[in-house]
Amino acid sequence: MNYGKKTILRDFFLRRARTTKAGLAPILARITTNGVSKEVYIQCSVPADRWNQSKEWATGRDKLCQQVNAYLNEYRARILAIRQELIGKGYEGNCIEIKNQLQHPESLSMMFLAELSKYCERRQGEVGVRITQLTANKYHRVLRYLKEYTAIQYKKDDILLSALNYAYIDGFNTFLQTAHHCKTNGAINLLCCVKNFILYCIRNEWIDKNPFRNFKMKEERNKDKDHLTKTELEILINKRIENERLERIRDVFTFCCMTGMAFTDADHLRPEHITKGETGQIWIHKPREKTTVLSRIPLLPYPLSLLKKYGTDKELQAKGKLLPVPSNQRMNAYLKEIAVICNIDKTLTTHCARHTFACLAVEYGMPIDVLAKILGHTNTNMPRLTLNSPNSLSAGKCRRSARCSPPRTNPSRQ
Repeated sequence: MNYGKKTILRDFFLRRARTTKAGLAPILARITTNGVSKEVYIQCSVPADRWNQSKEWATGRDKLCQQVNAYLNEYRARILAIRQELIGKGYEGNCIEIKNQLQHPESLSMMFLAELSKYCERRQGEVGVRITQLTANKYHRVLRYLKEYTAIQYKKDDILLSALNYAYIDGFNTFLQTAHHCKTNGAINLLCCVKNFILYCIRNEWIDKNPFRNFKMKEERNKDKDHLTKTELEILINKRIENERLERIRDVFTFCCMTGMAFTDADHLRPEHITKGETGQIWIHKPREKTTVLSRIPLLPYPLSLLKKYGTDKELQAKGKLLPVPSNQRMNAYLKEIAVICNIDKTLTTHCARHTFACLAVEYGMPIDVLAKILGHTNTNMPRLTLNSPNSLSAGKCRRSARCSPPRTNPSRQ
């Protein structure tokens, strides 16, 4: 039949493969709009031998058949009423939206941030099973930023889930890069959390359109990653810094340069992660916070001296920590000051330390598979990708430099 300018068809049929032992088969409705169909169980069954498919009707005059036929008439009218309501509210009124309303009558009133909050709690429950705490924290961070964005841009506490569109996503991307100074890759990393939630909504058929469909999330992969040379690292290690705050930051940074530990792993380093091998070598055996993959790191004399230096710090002892690691934001800010003091014309960041370790380790001739174990990678592909950037050391240079000695430290400064 015609409804407005678009065609809608409602067919009823039995799912005979699911006939019960009592001979009852469930009835399904097939809703078709513009050549696209969706099927939905109507929560009604009928004796399989009393169903007339050509008439889409239950035959017989008994009470059950009469109730089934009355329910079918009511369901037909309900489908049309829902479609009319959807069109009246500005929706297309297609089969996907109609099915969604039949199964989830509250979907048109579902609020985006409220449902995202529930999703964040769901992800929090998956910590240690499917995701790490760092990932769960990222979802909560995204939720906090989205609340800020919605309040500032839309003057609302929340918006309808069905109202999400490209403009909202694109605006949030701009908000991340301006209000919170996220770089392109950082913004994309947070937007991936939003996209995962949207896909979750689509799988649950709460919405049928993906606002990310035409949104391009392309990371900047060609930017050179800064890393320190052997000479620069020696300067940084041996530089006398009068400011105690900056000295502590320098120590944490150089510790990561000499161990390859990520910033968050250094922050979560505890006494139980330090072990002694049969040969007397001191090791760090710690699962990475990001992936839970175990890192096996031999401690050289310099990073070992830093652990001894801060081993008597009462404040760190009370927290059970080994190093005075500040927040990531403060760490990167202070590193800029240190770069100026040491006359190093490079952007020092927490990840720069890890990249420095990888480059220098290969320069000294360390095999890629050994490096992967130290860095906590599950395979050798990640170290290879890291070292393939234009500023990284080539394999030929690495083998040639295998005779190099580690950065020299000044004992008097210690």
